[in-house]
Amino acid sequence: MGPLKAAVSLLLYAGATVVVFVLLLPLALLKALLPPWRARIGRWADALASGWIQFSNMHQRWLTGTDIQVEGDLPPLSRNQWYMLICNHQSWVDILILVRIFNGRIPYVKFFFKKQLLWVPLFGLALWVLDFPMMRRHSRAQLARNPKLRAQDMEQTRRSCQVYRDNPVTIVTFPEGTRFRPAKHERQGAPYAHLLRPLAGGMAFSLAAMEGRLQQMLDVTLYYPDGVPSFMDYASGRVRRVHVHVVQHTLGEDLVGDYQNDQQFRVYFQRWLNQLWKEKDARLEQLRQRSANP
Repeated sequence: MGPLKAAVSLLLYAGATVVVFVLLLPLALLKALLPPWRARIGRWADALASGWIQFSNMHQRWLTGTDIQVEGDLPPLSRNQWYMLICNHQSWVDILILVRIFNGRIPYVKFFFKKQLLWVPLFGLALWVLDFPMMRRHSRAQLARNPKLRAQDMEQTRRSCQVYRDNPVTIVTFPEGTRFRPAKHERQGAPYAHLLRPLAGGMAFSLAAMEGRLQQMLDVTLYYPDGVPSFMDYASGRVRRVHVHVVQHTLGEDLVGDYQNDQQFRVYFQRWLNQLWKEKDARLEQLRQRSANP
């Protein structure tokens, strides 16, 4: 039944995506013609995207049979609150699990995307209409030749986040910057058993750009007891269990600062994030041991 489940799942994803994209086209036109309506149009677009997620979640539950076990000390959530959501990154399935858990409980999630994706047909237009935040990260070599490019990166992040000042949103970030792979872990010499080194700059820039509106953070830890899956593993129903641990943290004013120019603040922020990552690594080890010895 695995291949059949995967085929049906892909058809449902594709069909729902086409329907939502067709409905987004008139909103794209309105957004281009009526800039003052941008916030209202953004809310309409988010409602369409949330409907797409709700439909996708429904057929995932129907087809995959994946048991998602959520635990942790999590107070009631609100769609009228701004959140930052951080998570360890192992697979593209991570995103499907996150939206399956949180859709409808928190504001619509936004992922940072690279500027080059704007030119991908259809996909880039959808990202623009949905006001996903755009980033343009220069390489270390480019920054070494021209340090002023750092200011451009920060300004791009700030402009991307301006639209969320009046509309509650959930900014999602994977601090590792890429999916965990044993080879990457070995190259980094990371001091964690199950994680790559976290990159603090993106989080610090986002908190500064939102000017204190991001006051709550959802710290999510994902663990796949049966091995890290691919999308086709998940769509075929081969992912039987997923363990999810969630902790909510309050983000104080001490975490909003000039990461680029204030060395003292940069060191403080990096130490704070490294401590979170140390706790997450220990949490993953506990989940691993508990799964091996139920």
